[in-house]
Amino acid sequence: MKIHDKHYRTIWSTEDTPALVEVIDQRVLPFTFTTVTMATPQDAHDVIKDMVVRGAGLIGATSGYGMYLAALNASDANFKQDMIESAALLKSARPTATNLAWAADRILKATSDCLNKEELIKTAFKEASAIADEDAEFCRQIGLHGVDLIKAIWEKKGRRTVNILTHCNAGWLAFVDYGSATAPIYAARDQGIDVHVWVDETRPWNQGARLTAFELQQEGIANTLITDNAGGHLMQHGEVDMVIVGTDRTTHTGDVANKIGTYLKALAAHDNDIPFYVALPSSTFDWKLDKGSDIPIEERSGDEITTITGVSKNDIIERVRLTAENTKAANYGFDVTPARLVSALITERGVVNAEKKAIHAMFPENCLHS
Repeated sequence: MKIHDKHYRTIWSTEDTPALVEVIDQRVLPFTFTTVTMATPQDAHDVIKDMVVRGAGLIGATSGYGMYLAALNASDANFKQDMIESAALLKSARPTATNLAWAADRILKATSDCLNKEELIKTAFKEASAIADEDAEFCRQIGLHGVDLIKAIWEKKGRRTVNILTHCNAGWLAFVDYGSATAPIYAARDQGIDVHVWVDETRPWNQGARLTAFELQQEGIANTLITDNAGGHLMQHGEVDMVIVGTDRTTHTGDVANKIGTYLKALAAHDNDIPFYVALPSSTFDWKLDKGSDIPIEERSGDEITTITGVSKNDIIERVRLTAENTKAANYGFDVTPARLVSALITERGVVNAEKKAIHAMFPENCLHS
């Protein structure tokens, strides 16, 4: 996707500096554009934990490249044990997104038969690059499948504007490219379908306000920022035609974990007979968990609620306190939307009902794991 008309992926390694991996620092967008360079698996752990990068697909890609950096930094004599320890380190960064462990384990498996460090490095880089490339391609395919859902509403409305509500950032900044929830929106734009996006601000990190609105602006997509609690009101007044969100982990039975507040949007959509879609690459499925209630929910520092970051009148990025000192805050990062509230899942293979039998039929190679 684009920033100031220049195409970027969210993570990359260049031929000039193959031992380094760069990511966009999402903590300072949209105020400024800067990158963070990773040279070690500890660096990859830190950028995930500190939310320099975030979003299921990008966390997975960062985990993959983190394992490549682990290969570069591994000892000659004990490189296999070093890789196992680095995988454990990366997995500890954040608990909810399944892509994190999935990517680390995929690199471990791909490198398990390597006989020396040179082969280890080459194999790890190849697999990390494949993870990133697949993430971008899967998101592109999500767009091609999801656009038909938008087009159907557009035709039903007499080709008038389709109003789409989304929550958090499931755009290209949450993946390697295209995004999940935004991919159908971009595809609709490319097909000449008139779309408008209601963007939830998404407290406490304001990923909607800072990231989704920003990238939609860069891509020329009409959008309006709203408070997190405005969605139900808009639905009651016929201002929302469909909801599309992403997910950080989805059970193979169709329960969806996504940014805190998603469940409330699903309830409001259900009450107002508005379709509620979840877009995800298959790497986000958890093939071992039957119930969404078993998904670990990250609880982050209360400081993220009691403070907020913005730009001062002197164009200085500052973090300011919103509450009285010593205010106690509970900061849950995610909630779970049960499958019964999900109209369908949009994947790289097509649109599928959020239930076990249909999901397994679309991804039969994973049935042995569930």
